[in-house]
Amino acid sequence: MYVPKIFESDSIEDVRNFVEKNGFASLVSATSGTMMATHTPLMIDTKGDQEFLIGHIARANSQHASFDETTPLLAIFINQHAYISSSWYDHINVPTWNYIAVHITGTASIIDGEELKSSLHHLVTKYESSDDTGFSLDKMPAEMLNREMRGIVGFRMRIDKIVASYKLSQNRNESDYKNIIKELKQSGDSLSIQIAEDMEKKNQN
Repeated sequence: MYVPKIFESDSIEDVRNFVEKNGFASLVSATSGTMMATHTPLMIDTKGDQEFLIGHIARANSQHASFDETTPLLAIFINQHAYISSSWYDHINVPTWNYIAVHITGTASIIDGEELKSSLHHLVTKYESSDDTGFSLDKMPAEMLNREMRGIVGFRMRIDKIVASYKLSQNRNESDYKNIIKELKQSGDSLSIQIAEDMEKKNQN
């Protein structure tokens, strides 16, 4: 991903938080000479001083051939984004797009058995309600859970490189910056409003 220096993030914690908050990623690889992409939830896991992404895909998905510890994988995380009209500037210019995106590259190995089951527990716990009405793997009959697990391939992807782009109009003057935030908030679009809030937060740092 091309990232001009002005849009780089200087906080690895912000990047980690973004990945944790926006965990539904696109996992990309070249498998048997064919580009493949799978949309799947991923979570950060740490073992010692090495960080990983943990996830799973359907066993029928041939992309799991990429989990051979040598094939490069790319995980793309993106959520909020917004169109920026050049009519919001105090001078003639071109429209653009504001967004936050994180690319993580590495290689993966297959996990199974108790390690896979543990990763599924963590995933469900992350997204389910914490009260008694929420779903839990513990509520599934063991035979049913084992059958479902046979239909997926779990993996642990070693994080080799993280590239983050926080393109939030940092290259605009103060007047334009404030007006972009105002216009985004008035749009009524939830993604645009989120970008406006990200811009405000960025401006405070």
